Amino acid sequence: MRGIYRLHGLVYMYYKVDGMEAPHGRAPAVLTGIKRCRPDWWASHTGDGDLASIGMGEIVHACARGEKITVIFVNNANYGMTGGQLAPTTLLDMYTSSTTDGRKSEQAGFPIRVCEMLATLDGPSYITRVSVHSPANVRKAKKAISLAFKAQVAGLGLALVEVISPCPINWKVEPAKAGDWVVKNMLPQYPLGEFKVTPEIES
Repeated sequence: MRGIYRLHGLVYMYYKVDGMEAPHGRAPAVLTGIKRCRPDWWASHTGDGDLASIGMGEIVHACARGEKITVIFVNNANYGMTGGQLAPTTLLDMYTSSTTDGRKSEQAGFPIRVCEMLATLDGPSYITRVSVHSPANVRKAKKAISLAFKAQVAGLGLALVEVISPCPINWKVEPAKAGDWVVKNMLPQYPLGEFKVTPEIES
């Protein structure tokens, strides 16, 4: 498998895969070009401050075209790697380093539900939201990612897996309580489940 990653993290140091880094928000566009030249098994790993902000146009049009790629989209409701600033997915009244009084809709708008929005397009073959706040949910997330790769291998169209991920440092909660924070705060805004499934994936 080959992957496209954002600049932060240098994931090739941690994963045994071929990889290429893309500018912030541009992974779907870069991945599209590479996939068309090298139709191997490709995936993109991206965050909510990446895909849902500067990269929103990239993912919307990749979905509209039905690009045969896999996108793993991590949502922790903030810019987790650059200081915990407001992201498009930040919850209302949630504190971040750039919303010290909490997110207010009249100033920053409302949180964006990416899966629900992209599922209205015809191009994607598989769109789902999972979480990794408990061992049982980690197993479900693994299954969802496997289905996303299956969709790509079958050439069915873009597959996106949104992963709700704890961020105890920027949420300012103890790591052991971060899972409870996900259940109490994240899941009401971002319910888990499949939003689009092409029948051929499960056959």
